[in-house]
Amino acid sequence: MSGLFDTDAATRRVALRTPAGIFAFGFGAGLVRFAPGTAGTLMAVPFALLLAQLPLPVQGLVLATSFAAGVWLCAAASRALGRQDPGGIVWDEMVGFWLTVTLLPLTWAWWLAAFALFRFFDIVKPWPIRQVERRFAGGFGIMVDDVLAALYAMLVLAALQRLLS
Repeated sequence: MSGLFDTDAATRRVALRTPAGIFAFGFGAGLVRFAPGTAGTLMAVPFALLLAQLPLPVQGLVLATSFAAGVWLCAAASRALGRQDPGGIVWDEMVGFWLTVTLLPLTWAWWLAAFALFRFFDIVKPWPIRQVERRFAGGFGIMVDDVLAALYAMLVLAALQRLLS
């Protein structure tokens, strides 16, 4: 593999041949060389569309379970690679995007705004996101900053909804 995808053999082995790696690397999306977090967020969209069909309490249960599983998955994949929070681990972006769109209308405009805002907050990491990311290690540290980015995006989206209604 070259060009678009990560060529590191150890990373590919973990990402494509271990159960934790398959999920943690977003079914291969995290192997994209440029902007793997964005690729992982894109991979989250079809799953989010399915999730949006479920009743809200079930969505909450799926999100909580996905977060808890993500703590373990991301930690296991990081350990297997011997690196803390490798950029190719994108399960956290997937769960973060799912959370971001949970309360939104199912329209392309709102979801595009959610995508852009979530990516913005995940990349910029305004206070206290960066501090929280640095404070917590392991799978929890990998997951929690994306939940905070999702919450920031949700707040902006809620304000926009209120402004436009």
